[in-house]
Amino acid sequence: MLTPQGLKGKQYRITGNSYPRLGRPPKKSRKVFALIGALLALALIGLGGVQLWDIFSGKGKNASAEACATPSGKPLAAPATEAPPTVPGSAAAPIDPAAVPQPAAVTVNVYNATAKAGLAARTAEELKKRGFTIGKVGNAPAELDKKVPGTAQVIAGPAGAGASTLVGSVIAGATSTADARTDGTVDFVIGDSYNALLDETQAAAALALATKPVPAPSSTGSC
Repeated sequence: MLTPQGLKGKQYRITGNSYPRLGRPPKKSRKVFALIGALLALALIGLGGVQLWDIFSGKGKNASAEACATPSGKPLAAPATEAPPTVPGSAAAPIDPAAVPQPAAVTVNVYNATAKAGLAARTAEELKKRGFTIGKVGNAPAELDKKVPGTAQVIAGPAGAGASTLVGSVIAGATSTADARTDGTVDFVIGDSYNALLDETQAAAALALATKPVPAPSSTGSC
């Protein structure tokens, strides 16, 4: 006894030269296959239509921007260009090297805001050896006396921006303050952490860093 495929579970005895006729696959299976084929065809047609729409509408041009988007959908910001670090004591950093005068052209007022006697006079003497012109020397005014916790505070007006950068380069850890004075003088106010001026090699390196040009931002990049 045999049960050939397509005979719906019926068993037949094969005798002689006659064989049972195989029936067609069930109609239900044919309908399922046809439905799946139709869905696949519709999906391919829809995908092709979307791609054509992107091409003709210009949305394909934004593909690179979308690829660089964050998970929230917002484009990634352009990489920030790192600016040279600010040199303490400079009125504006970085500054045009041409705006920095020679030490002899800079008048420096030296004030002592600490409790250490004679510090202003000794510092003024050191600055004079560096070529600076020394102006007033004495104790700091009341608004600054015992109120400069760092090494020094360099004060200048708009006209003394370059001079302030030069003076600030001779002392590490100084802060810079601008006021409304109209001349190019610079106040060097000694703070509690002051020990000594930088040596000439260190001061030259600090000045070079303060006058280093800022590189132009790059418009190219990848995500």
